[in-house]
Amino acid sequence: MKTIRYLFIAAALGISLLLPSESRAQLSISGQLRTRSELLDGQGSPLSKGNKPAFFTSQRTRLNVGYKGYRTNFYISAQDVRVWGQDASTNNRVTNAGLNGFMLHEAWGEISLLDTNQTKLGKEFSIKIGRQELLYDDSRLLGNLDWLQQARRHDAALIKYSNKGFTAHLGFAYNQNSEVKTGTLYNGVPNGYAAGTNGIGTMYKSMQFGYVSKKLNQGIASFLILKDDFQKYSLTSTGTKTLEKGVNSRVTLGPYIQTKLGKSINLIASAYLQTGKDKDGANLSAYMYSIKGLYEVNRFISIGPGFDYTSGSGSGSSKNRSFDPLYGTPHKFWGQMDYFYAANGFGKGGLSDLFLSSTIKASPKLSVQADLHQFSSAAQISSVKDGKLSSNFGEELDIIATYNLTKTISFQGGYCTFLPTNSLAQAKAVTDPQKMAHWAYLMISIKPDFLK
Repeated sequence: MKTIRYLFIAAALGISLLLPSESRAQLSISGQLRTRSELLDGQGSPLSKGNKPAFFTSQRTRLNVGYKGYRTNFYISAQDVRVWGQDASTNNRVTNAGLNGFMLHEAWGEISLLDTNQTKLGKEFSIKIGRQELLYDDSRLLGNLDWLQQARRHDAALIKYSNKGFTAHLGFAYNQNSEVKTGTLYNGVPNGYAAGTNGIGTMYKSMQFGYVSKKLNQGIASFLILKDDFQKYSLTSTGTKTLEKGVNSRVTLGPYIQTKLGKSINLIASAYLQTGKDKDGANLSAYMYSIKGLYEVNRFISIGPGFDYTSGSGSGSSKNRSFDPLYGTPHKFWGQMDYFYAANGFGKGGLSDLFLSSTIKASPKLSVQADLHQFSSAAQISSVKDGKLSSNFGEELDIIATYNLTKTISFQGGYCTFLPTNSLAQAKAVTDPQKMAHWAYLMISIKPDFLK
């Protein structure tokens, strides 16, 4: 694996030296080294009394190579994600294969179907194929999940069109485990982190989506429809999983708007329906909506309230009414401590999130963000021992400071705390929970441009 890494780096640098100067101007080589040291004392889920805090440092190292030519655009991003001390200090041969963090994050090519005399006028009509990030609107349903060191990507084909502020995209993906000689059954259980947002645990077999947007005088309005399909399966009496022909198809659709009211109020709102069948074949009828306002007090301070609601399933429900936020970036929305819609699930009861956000731009280089959340279950919570419980999940306070030393070097530090309730402990199946949870981190990012 080290050999592959070195060959990739040598090839990128070698290409830049061998190309003539006029072609070299189209080549870009950049990188990133990002370390994050974290103190976890109940991050993701409350700890039981007696459990001790954890501390570690993770690192993401990336090398990105891009090339723009006549009617073509080519990009490769290789990354290595490790925890400090995970490997032996002398070699890598004792590392568990499941912990090997070197991989190809992105590898795509884009072909323009229009000549340069039209693209110079702002028109775009192209096909983008390969491993790529999918980011749309505020990244709630489709995002690159960049907070995670490994991030998120898709193997897909994308047809792109834009002209005069109007954009339309069609995306397609079809997954297989390997090159097989017969059949198309797909075992979508991934290794490592769950594929979906709410610990769904199964990668889609195929996906198709359509996206349209229009620029407004101040903002953007858009509409997304996405269908993801999951391989059907059956379970034997012993719990053995057997793949079967056919798929369970889930459809998610809805609008998004981001605009400005007057000179000082920014407004973001969205609403989505989810229908069809879930990955297990149950009938699905779910929804979510979100609204957020941010008032610019002056050029230094912004503050405003917001509310998110995702539907959930109560006990005895014949349908699955739990909304799943697909392949987005939950860390951005439902609290920095990742209690909800992250890899650690919280049942199927849905979520109500009333929050207050604020940003202070202390200087051109320093900014501080402070968010306060009040979380509640969207469905009734009950336990065998206590019967019906309060819907209150608890409160979370997040304080994040970012300092940009230069254009390529940034520091970010955060402290977050959560006051969990017995209802949350019940939803997350935690016995004898601690009364407070804490999380603190320091992240250093270096993003050099070797050739631009």
